[in-house]
Amino acid sequence: MFNELINKLKNDTYITLETTPGHSPQFLPIIETIANLGLDKLVDGFTTTDNPLAKLKYNSLFAAKMLQERFNKPVIATMSMRDRNKIALQSDLLGANEVDIRAILALTGDPATISDQPHTKGVFEADSSLLLDIILCFNSSIDYAGKPLAHKPQEIYPFAVVNSYAKNPKTLQKKMLKKIQHGALGIITQPVYDLQSAELLLELKESANSQCRTDNKSAELILGIFPITKLRTAQFLSAHVPGINVPDEWIEALRVANEKGAKEEYRVGFELSKKLFDELKVLHPKLHLMTANHFELAKNILS
Repeated sequence: MFNELINKLKNDTYITLETTPGHSPQFLPIIETIANLGLDKLVDGFTTTDNPLAKLKYNSLFAAKMLQERFNKPVIATMSMRDRNKIALQSDLLGANEVDIRAILALTGDPATISDQPHTKGVFEADSSLLLDIILCFNSSIDYAGKPLAHKPQEIYPFAVVNSYAKNPKTLQKKMLKKIQHGALGIITQPVYDLQSAELLLELKESANSQCRTDNKSAELILGIFPITKLRTAQFLSAHVPGINVPDEWIEALRVANEKGAKEEYRVGFELSKKLFDELKVLHPKLHLMTANHFELAKNILS
């Protein structure tokens, strides 16, 4: 299962769909929605998020297990550095390994200060590189302290993230280089909204990979896509989310459409997003679709 996913990432078309577990003890309704829409037939795998924006959600590892068992497709489970120390990180990885949750997206995590839980404190023993290093250790049958594990783990496949925009592109290249050096096989970008940005990111990835060839390490870039169908979403992403650049043309087109009503606003946003998806698929068919659980939108984009 995972070998096929990595092979597709390196040599073929590759698309994953993000799922966000809810503020609920049940993940099954999300699975049923995906099944009813037939989305599992349109993607190569899924991801599960880990308490995004520091808001309390269902556990990403349990959600990954349920998705994987239902659809027999690999799931990349996110693990945030915000909520776990070295002991918890390793303990979760050990338990996940036996039930075949072995693709891990290492994330530093949003600050605990924005959590919906009172007086929450972030752990943040390090950034996501620490988790990547722990995975390297596990793949060598030792824990992070260098102690041999009683049984050899099944291979773990590490993924990482990177912003899609920076005023200084070299900043992005350095971040890619760091993640590749720490073992990431795939690097998922924040949402991309124009071909020029995607082309630049691919150039930066190639440059970062070339600096790691002596260590026999490399990573594939996975372009993130988040469809925008509302003006307020475009304005929020543009003004408040670092590392994302929404073109002025998108914002203006959505502004004009917004004045004509919600249906026109949705139509214009969907057409912009669908056109971008199709163009990126031609440019670099390694994509990660994020829709904040708007799965009908996801199906329309993928169809």
